[in-house]
Amino acid sequence: MQKPLIDLRTYTIALRRIPEFLEVFDRLAMPVQLRHLGPPLGFYVSDIGPLNQVVHAWGYDSLADMEARCLGRNADPDWPAYLEASGHLIVAQENRILRSVPLPSLAGSGRAR
Repeated sequence: MQKPLIDLRTYTIALRRIPEFLEVFDRLAMPVQLRHLGPPLGFYVSDIGPLNQVVHAWGYDSLADMEARCLGRNADPDWPAYLEASGHLIVAQENRILRSVPLPSLAGSGRAR
């Protein structure tokens, strides 16, 4: 299902630490994220271009929807364990909020709304 608002997150991970970060994220962050944010739209690692990056996208109905879900995640008693276990692995983080653009040429194709 397409969402009108996307939170695109890019984490730069310490050199040769992506496997460790992915294990920590999957074990500690993903269960909390799934409870509060729902499943991600995509989860990727960089292969060409800037390396050592993990990129994931989460969809929301509005900024208010995103803020409410993130507040719930941040208040979850299991969230601090992820923050503690991942802090030394993350070199930088970038978040972009993207809004969908309705293009008539894509109407009905399932690609944009």
